[in-house]
Amino acid sequence: MIVVMSAFLTLHCLTPGNFAFADDESSTNEEHFVTIYDNNSYLTVKTTARTVKDVLEKVNLEVTEADIVEPGLDTLVAGEDYHINIHRARPALVIDGVKRSYVMTASYDPKVIAREAGLTVYDGDKIIVETNQNFLETGIASTYRIERNGGRTLTVEEALPYPTETRYDYNMAKGEKRLEQAGEEGRKVSVYEVRFENNIEVDRRLVSESVKTAPIPEIVVVGAKLSVAPGQETCVGWIREAGVPEEGIEAAIYIIYHESGCRVDAENASSGAYGIPQALPGSKMQSAGADWKTNPVTQIRWMNSYVTGRYGGWQQALEFKQTRGWY
Repeated sequence: MIVVMSAFLTLHCLTPGNFAFADDESSTNEEHFVTIYDNNSYLTVKTTARTVKDVLEKVNLEVTEADIVEPGLDTLVAGEDYHINIHRARPALVIDGVKRSYVMTASYDPKVIAREAGLTVYDGDKIIVETNQNFLETGIASTYRIERNGGRTLTVEEALPYPTETRYDYNMAKGEKRLEQAGEEGRKVSVYEVRFENNIEVDRRLVSESVKTAPIPEIVVVGAKLSVAPGQETCVGWIREAGVPEEGIEAAIYIIYHESGCRVDAENASSGAYGIPQALPGSKMQSAGADWKTNPVTQIRWMNSYVTGRYGGWQQALEFKQTRGWY
């Protein structure tokens, strides 16, 4: 795990041109060259580590909770040439009237630093960066003084989490995963009207909201290669032609072969159920085409519509069939 150490710790082995190999027993086989920038030093490693956190652990590089690591620790490492930036936290003193707040921060944005100190900066307020006047009081901390100017609105910039999209690769083995695109958070700006009583904020009302930067989705490719028994290839072709989505094909194969063996003229002697889907009566399938009696694609097209409408999808229909024996 990442060990929390002093904010002033830097890895002295990070000198320009350093190169190392980092083994990762729990990683994938995909290798990456990763360059880590830490203050004025850098280190390049060749590693199969999956996440930013894994990379830092493998090179024994400690960060604190107040440090900023870009991309985030849980971000998947992607691409042959990957970069990690570490912004080290430092002490800061924020003064708001008689209130003094110390904070460890890696930011250089005065408003962000004030928020990290637990203070609210309203529109119209100013933050003045002061030179340390009393070293014994502030030490080496940077000093930020808030000048209140009676602001009655508050503008807040917030992160927009990125979504994760899953795409299926039907030529890649099941269980395998590959990061196709790293996600990036977006930013939104919200403006609030603030109500005060005795100079204390008691309420705020959202006035406007806008997206400053749209999030970029993380795209993960998942292997979904079909396991098709010998002799089922023709039926799989009909299933695809009928419009069954790829993620539903295996469930469709299971149901179809248990119902009719994928025989277009299969007929139940006792009930009269007919065709590949064992529709009862078989004439229901004419809604999918006039050739419903003889065309396997027409029959499966009707079956796909039935399954989607009744169960919401093939996997749900399979789960129902496995518990009830019918669908």
